[in-house]
Amino acid sequence: MSHTAGIESLGDLRGKRVLVRSDLNVPLDGTTITDDGRIRASVPTITQLSDAGARVVVTAHLGRPDGSPDPRYSLEPVAARLSELLERPVAFATDTVGASASETVAGLEDGGIAVLENVRFNDGETSKDDSVRGAFADQLAQLADAFVSDGFGVVHRRQASVYEVALRLPSAMGGLVAAEVEVLRRLTEHPERPYVVVLGGSKVSDKLGVIDNLIDKADKLLIGGGMVFTFLKAQGHEVGKSLLEEDQLDTCTRYLSEAADRGVEIVLPTDVVVDTAFPSGDREPQPSVVPASEIPADALGLDIGPESAAAFAAALSDAQTVFWNGPMGVFEVAAFAEGTRAVAQALTEVTSSGGLSVVGGGDSAAAVRQLGFDEAAFGHISTGGGASLEFLEGKELPGIAVLERA
Repeated sequence: MSHTAGIESLGDLRGKRVLVRSDLNVPLDGTTITDDGRIRASVPTITQLSDAGARVVVTAHLGRPDGSPDPRYSLEPVAARLSELLERPVAFATDTVGASASETVAGLEDGGIAVLENVRFNDGETSKDDSVRGAFADQLAQLADAFVSDGFGVVHRRQASVYEVALRLPSAMGGLVAAEVEVLRRLTEHPERPYVVVLGGSKVSDKLGVIDNLIDKADKLLIGGGMVFTFLKAQGHEVGKSLLEEDQLDTCTRYLSEAADRGVEIVLPTDVVVDTAFPSGDREPQPSVVPASEIPADALGLDIGPESAAAFAAALSDAQTVFWNGPMGVFEVAAFAEGTRAVAQALTEVTSSGGLSVVGGGDSAAAVRQLGFDEAAFGHISTGGGASLEFLEGKELPGIAVLERA
């Protein structure tokens, strides 16, 4: 990949309208933001543009409304939180490309900031039809003189506000996307060794491409989370009521033999925290620890056990480079959070001893914050789980590629 031009390539921005694609897709409980990490991550680029005298027009999505307005997914609470974090006013347009957007953008002064309503309230954003996306991108482009792509969580999507709009305006990469790409290149091109990859989360099928691509790059692969039970079953163990992807058993068997052939160590848990039911509000968890080879028929695994947590931490202790994606268990419930906590703690120690620790977005990033870790204790916390996985799979990301040809 060639180097992509940053914001400075756009020249003097005073008085220019700059459309920024940010990633403000935060979890909401009603209108309450439960984790504002992505909003905070968007602040430096928005501030840089505002300080340069640009009229900043922020576009973003939230959730998955199906191409029409849905008040549950309004960005209004996000705009309010952004204003608090920026400590300056943020105007809010009640549509994306309609009368309110035109009026709001026209009313901006130099350095002013506006947020447009959820870009996915328009079916042109995610349409499979290039001409429909193109027509919507034309409308977006009319609101601006330049485009800055700063929503790393969406650069793997070929969508109007990510891809087509970059073909219609002078475009640059924002600081957040640039930082993400630089870190991911360090993980794929010449990682310092030992290089350890920790994968969790519920499904093997979500991580196939990453395992395929990293099985010959990493020195060790540590596997936890719900996906581990398909590996244990592939080794001939019973997994009770644990999450299982029957259609991936052959794949797991292949990974285990491929890793052995290549001298890559795959570390699976030796003990598991189980319960007889998935945690829910109406019963107290009843966790017990069992050997990974002896999960009872009426139980399901919900975390890696203490012996495994210690083994995973030991496997990380001499790492120079670590990529972690996916929690080790149901971290939202204290009884099943210890495996994830142990991995997060081990990553902070990699950082403090001078290595590169990367938390690969999504649930892992939420877990780190929810478990009370200081974000500064990690080398990098990605804002885009899916995008970072696709990059590590070796795929071209449309939202990056378009900037390199624009």
